[in-house]
Amino acid sequence: MTAPYVFLAGASRGVGREIARGLVGRSLSVKAFLRSEAARAELEAMGIAIALGDALNVAEVEQAMQGEPIGAVISTIGGLPKDGERADYLGNKNLIDAAVKAGAQKFILVSSIGSGDSVVALPPQALQALGEVLVEKEKAEQHLIASGLTYTIIRPGGLKSEPATGNAVLTPDPTIAGSIHRADVAELVCRCLQSDLANNRVLSAVDQQMLYGQKEFEKLEV
Repeated sequence: MTAPYVFLAGASRGVGREIARGLVGRSLSVKAFLRSEAARAELEAMGIAIALGDALNVAEVEQAMQGEPIGAVISTIGGLPKDGERADYLGNKNLIDAAVKAGAQKFILVSSIGSGDSVVALPPQALQALGEVLVEKEKAEQHLIASGLTYTIIRPGGLKSEPATGNAVLTPDPTIAGSIHRADVAELVCRCLQSDLANNRVLSAVDQQMLYGQKEFEKLEV
């Protein structure tokens, strides 16, 4: 592995797996942080180094980040609770703290529309369904902003698994909502990794053809 490399948490499925493909496609060195062996063979076949561990375990996260210098950390983790604890905040907090300790140059956090000031973008029924998750995601966002790391926070809209459309955009406007394909989120993440224009920004990610309500809004080209 040539340094500095990209440390990717959440590569086993969904947006994280799509990001892994995008990073390899850009010939970047990647280490994937996995909780289980399930995706190991497929990721190693792509040329990705593997570190096993649980994001809720501080020691395992710090161990995984030791060694070569880290160019950037990307996290898409969250989801199912384990022993009553969700990874959305605590797992990401551990990754952020370890990234600071390891001297990482940049941290990209994939969050969700509805978190923080984008709460205004979602209808009440969506907020009711996602409420607890969004609280955890906002705590992770705030911890990252306060960490001193160069950061980009990307809040995708409703996720779909179809192939990329190429119509996805980033906007600093927290009132925008819509759907987006996971592969398009991954492409935007990879662009932000290699663009200083996204540094220290909180951005929503939507497909221009799948907005909830049509309106003009500012777009960030990266």
